[in-house]
Amino acid sequence: MRNNASIATLLFVVIAALGLGLAFSYSSDLSSTASQLIFSISLFVAIIIASATKVASQWTRAVVLRLGKFRRLNGPGIFFIIPVIDNIPYWIDIRVISTSFKAEKTLTKDTVPVDVDAVLFWKVIDPKKASMDVADYYSAISWASQTALRDVIGKTMLSDMLEGRDKMSHILQRIIDERTEPWGINVISVEVKDVLIPEGLEAAMSMQAQAERERQARVILGDSERQIANMFNEAAKSYENNPTAFHLRAMNMLYEGLKTNSTIVIVPSTAVETMGLGGINGTLGLVKGIQKEKEKEKDKTFPNVM
Repeated sequence: MRNNASIATLLFVVIAALGLGLAFSYSSDLSSTASQLIFSISLFVAIIIASATKVASQWTRAVVLRLGKFRRLNGPGIFFIIPVIDNIPYWIDIRVISTSFKAEKTLTKDTVPVDVDAVLFWKVIDPKKASMDVADYYSAISWASQTALRDVIGKTMLSDMLEGRDKMSHILQRIIDERTEPWGINVISVEVKDVLIPEGLEAAMSMQAQAERERQARVILGDSERQIANMFNEAAKSYENNPTAFHLRAMNMLYEGLKTNSTIVIVPSTAVETMGLGGINGTLGLVKGIQKEKEKEKDKTFPNVM
């Protein structure tokens, strides 16, 4: 590691410089046997101390083996080992790690091939188990995640998978955590990113959803028409025993129709007689009167400019 190399180099240089100074103080001639012996001893001590000094980062734990047997965990900070006798085969990162995994062309419970992408968030909680009980916990976690994902897909219907990603994520988290717990690893969460289905099936599902929306729209429209018919029926009952109100309503409808931009209005003769407009001449007079009022409104809105 970079920190170890820096500290070891610094200690080596300092101890070697001290030995060289001590050799000079003992004899100004470095060619003498005593001076060479002092300098050689200082170099040997510098090498031993430099190789024995290790530094672990805040998020790192060092697994120390002594003659092949587990000795201890060290870190964070500076620590010392016995050169040659002790060695550090693993530096374990205890931070949260994210690993992506996928399952391609896996059949669901209803025999639909799907591609599923997911992300696993995990961390090492027992560095000793992670280093001693499994050869490579990174690849072990990856394979355990993929096999768990394939098992869950094979037991899940496509519709449930598309609608319930959160439920599928919780199931995956539970299964993977059970498999990795003996390795000293804790699965924090699993997030299903995407579920890809064949293009033909996707088009068919889109058509099915569109047809369902159209059916719902027709049902809503039919219900609205039924409600309107019931309201018209209630209104007809209120006019049934009140001819005067019915005449006023009919005249108001005729007036509103003539008030618009329409120039031709077809009115049944029976309706004219019922409203008591005096026959067709009375109706024509009403139409002319309304047209004159409209022309006056136009003149007020757009006066002639000389």
